[in-house]
Amino acid sequence: MFQPQSKLDVVIESPTSEHQEHAVKPYNIENQEKTQKKPSVIANINASYFRICISLAGQALLWKTLSEDTNMGPTFRNLFLKLPSTAFFLLWCLSLCVLVSLSILYVLRCIFYFNMVKAEFHHHVGVNYLFAPWISWLLLLLSAPSFILRHKYSCEYLWWLLIIPVVGLDVKVYGQWFTTEKRFLSMVANPTSQLSVIGNFIGAHAAIKMGWRESGTFLFTLGLTHYMIVFITLYQRLSGSNHIPSKLRPVFFLFVAAPSMAALAWKSIKGSFDIQCKMLFFLSLFLFTSLASRPMLFKKSMKEFSVAWWAFSFPLTFLALAATAYAQQVKSLTATGLAVVLSTISVLVFLILLVFSTLKIDSLLHKPILKFSNDSMSYNLN
Repeated sequence: MFQPQSKLDVVIESPTSEHQEHAVKPYNIENQEKTQKKPSVIANINASYFRICISLAGQALLWKTLSEDTNMGPTFRNLFLKLPSTAFFLLWCLSLCVLVSLSILYVLRCIFYFNMVKAEFHHHVGVNYLFAPWISWLLLLLSAPSFILRHKYSCEYLWWLLIIPVVGLDVKVYGQWFTTEKRFLSMVANPTSQLSVIGNFIGAHAAIKMGWRESGTFLFTLGLTHYMIVFITLYQRLSGSNHIPSKLRPVFFLFVAAPSMAALAWKSIKGSFDIQCKMLFFLSLFLFTSLASRPMLFKKSMKEFSVAWWAFSFPLTFLALAATAYAQQVKSLTATGLAVVLSTISVLVFLILLVFSTLKIDSLLHKPILKFSNDSMSYNLN
C-alpha cells in the first residue's frame, strides 16, 4: 500500500543576537541625536567673532591714513600716496558687508538663543567682547570715505547711537568691579578686560574728529583711568583668578592695542603727537617687542585655526596707526622706516588671516572657541 510522504519545509533563519541589536541600535540613535543636536551657525556666533570686524575696519582706517597726504618726508611719501583709493574703498565695503552680516546673525542669536546671550554676559571673558560690535561700528565710521557721510550731523547722530551702548556697558562692567563682591577685578581680570578701555579710546577719537571735544575728553578720561587700573591688575593677578585657556592666548596682543589707541585719542584732543602720545606709543612698542620675542607662548593656540587668530591683526593695525602718527610728527628717516615696517607687518598678517578664514570658513563658523549653554547659565571654554 502506497503512503504519500508529507513534506515539511523548515526554514532556518539566522536570528540576530541581542548583543548585535543593542550594538546597532544605539549607534544609529547616537548618530541621529548628534545630527539633531548639531548647533546652528546662529548659536555659534557669539560676540567674540566681531574681532574680525574690528580687524577689517581697522585695516581700512590704516589704508585711508596711508593713502592721504602723510607729510612724512619725500623718501616714503610717494610710496604711501601710490596706495590706490579703489583698494581702500573695496576694503571698506568688505568691512561693512561682514559687519552687517555678523550683526544680523547676532541679533537672531539674541532672539532665538537669549539664554546663551545671558550666559555670555555673565562670563568673565564673554562680557568683554560685548564691546566688540560697537568698536567695529565706530572704526567703520572713522574710516568711512568722505563722499558717503557728507553731512556732519549724520556722523554725529551715528556716533551718539553707537556710544550710548558703550557707556552703558561701562557703567555695568566698571560698576561691578568695585561694588560686587563676586566680580572683583583682581579675580576676573584677563587680557580681554582691555576691550572696554579700547572702546572708550576709540569713542573719544571719533568724538574729537567730529567736533565733540567735551564728550571726547570725558571718554578719554574714563578709558585712561580704568586702563591704568586694569594694566596694573593684570601685572599682579592672584593665583586663584580666572585664567584664559591656551587657545585664547592671541588676546595677549590687546596689551599692544590699548596704549596705541590711547596715543591716537590723545593726539586728537591735543592736536599734535606730543610727549604724552610718544610715551604711550613707546609703551605699546615695548609690549609688542616683549610678545613677539616669546613665540612659544602662542604655540598651542597656533596648532589649529580659529577665530582667536584674528586677535593678532587689529592690535598690530592700531600700533601701525600710532607709528604713522609718530612719523608724521617727528619726520625722521628712522621714524618713517618704523612706520613702514609696522604697516607692512600689519597688512601681511591681515592678508594671511583673510586667506585662512576664506579657506576654512566652515571650521571658523562651526568651531567657536567660546561656547555657552542654551539650557542653563553655564559656559564652556574649548
